Amino acid sequence: LPDQSFVTLATNDSYVKGALVLGSSLQQYRTTRKLTALITPQVSDLMRRVLEKVFDEVILVNVLDSGDSAHLALMKRPELGVTLTKLHCWELTQFSKCVFMDADTMVLSNIDELFEREELSAAPDPGWPDCFNSGVFVYRPSIETYSQLLQFATEKGSFDGADQGLLNTFFSSWATTDMSKHLPFIYNLSSTSVYSYLPAFKAFGANTKVVHFLGSTKPWNYTYDSRTKSIKGNMDDPKIVHPEFLNMWWDTYIADVLPLLEQHGIVKEITTGVNMLSGLVYTLAFSCGFCREAEVTEAVSHVSVSPLL
Repeated sequence: LPDQSFVTLATNDSYVKGALVLGSSLQQYRTTRKLTALITPQVSDLMRRVLEKVFDEVILVNVLDSGDSAHLALMKRPELGVTLTKLHCWELTQFSKCVFMDADTMVLSNIDELFEREELSAAPDPGWPDCFNSGVFVYRPSIETYSQLLQFATEKGSFDGADQGLLNTFFSSWATTDMSKHLPFIYNLSSTSVYSYLPAFKAFGANTKVVHFLGSTKPWNYTYDSRTKSIKGNMDDPKIVHPEFLNMWWDTYIADVLPLLEQHGIVKEITTGVNMLSGLVYTLAFSCGFCREAEVTEAVSHVSVSPLL
């Protein structure tokens, strides 16, 4: 529907990579809604052009920073202050209804049915279920609501210094009134909460529709082994994102996002560097007589990939 849209926000080039995976996953599961990306001036022109290949609209907005370092320090996440910039999504009045999704989410199936819900519909936060998690929510764009949110933020602030605290206080009836506005957890499954209630994940995890990569370490911060098609490093730490979801994110990144970056010359230099390194390995190996050709080929083919920028 032309008057409904999925909306996300990228405040820098790193989060653009997340937004590109999100947009690609929505396309993969054939959404019929528009895709809109809000970006701040910190996003480079080159990455903006890549976003325009995936999203129907890419809109530049200014940064709204709570400046609430005390509350953010409690969460040990000072970078969250700029997430108040998310409030700009209420200005998108060209749409009658939207679903906002953080750039560190990705869909695992079609979720267009969310547009049947009303404002403000969201899933419980795994850390405090009486609050909703603001990584995925259904809302109606409105300049009046936007103005009220800005005034509320100025006068009362946010109990966590970020958008989630502000939105939960503003939409405080969510916890106690209309249960139809409580989205099932499968629409915003915290990738780290898998370990906190493993039996539930084993019983219901297969129905997951949206995975949310909460925490300061994002999928693009890991290293992906292109040969084994898996994440490198220790994946047994309960604080680490479930590897199944990380691999899904990287599968989409490699298949859909990396080719776009290559088309825009963003990864050309790195690719050239890898090729030069490969040639150097061959030259050194044979000149020194260290190993056979097959062994060098094996070494060169085992190249790991990290997102660039």
